[in-house]
Amino acid sequence: MVIDTHCHLDDVSFREDVDAVITRAYEQGVRGIIIPGADSDDLCYAQELSHRYEHIFFAAGIHPYHHEQYDEKKLRSFLQDEKCIAVGECGLDYFRLPEDAEEKHAEKQVQHEIFIKQISLAKEFKKPLIVHIRDANEDSKRLLLEGKADEVGGVLHCYNASKHLLNLANSGFYFGIGGVLTFKNAKNLVEILPLIPPEKLLLETDAPYLTPMPHRGERNEPAYTLLVANKMAELLNMSVTELHNLTSKNAFTLFKALEKIKLDTI
Repeated sequence: MVIDTHCHLDDVSFREDVDAVITRAYEQGVRGIIIPGADSDDLCYAQELSHRYEHIFFAAGIHPYHHEQYDEKKLRSFLQDEKCIAVGECGLDYFRLPEDAEEKHAEKQVQHEIFIKQISLAKEFKKPLIVHIRDANEDSKRLLLEGKADEVGGVLHCYNASKHLLNLANSGFYFGIGGVLTFKNAKNLVEILPLIPPEKLLLETDAPYLTPMPHRGERNEPAYTLLVANKMAELLNMSVTELHNLTSKNAFTLFKALEKIKLDTI
């Protein structure tokens, strides 16, 4: 049994065969899937999928690339749904900042404001955060600590192997590990993986993106969570069963609503 804590099942690439994708994942042992909010236009579909399948949940939030879509009233309506178990994916992404210094500063400020608002929502609704961080380690960590996000904790989605972020484990944050771990150029992540407290490790796919080996170049899907788990178990010198149990327990601890699908064997 494994939990895919970050899978964009609401993505257009799954529209034609989403039920088959979900069935395939379940047959492989993926007993829980969380659909993160990124684009507000897809939230209704994510919500629909979560109510169609008992083991699927969703989060409500706005990705930093889509900050212009931020609508607090709309997010609040989704956050009241019992199948909505987190706020995000939200955070900071400096990868595509404008070259002009003034425009760059303005873009950063807007991202900061929207991130801070979503941290506040998480605390108000007592739901953990799903945090996106790209090329913004220092500012992300600062805003999380200043915003007292430790009150709800969360997961650093697609953890980027930054040692600067490691001690967020002491502030209730977990580390989402996906297909990148299987890449040949994942040296930094492979080296830092043993430094992450085991009780803070989570599995994710980020499907349809970041497909693990040996399927790199194809559409990613939640069934491939098992490939990430296999690689993680190998690197941590654990049995696959131990790794499955560990990461599932961690997911249940962070995302309390997942208890509804918890099995007696975990």
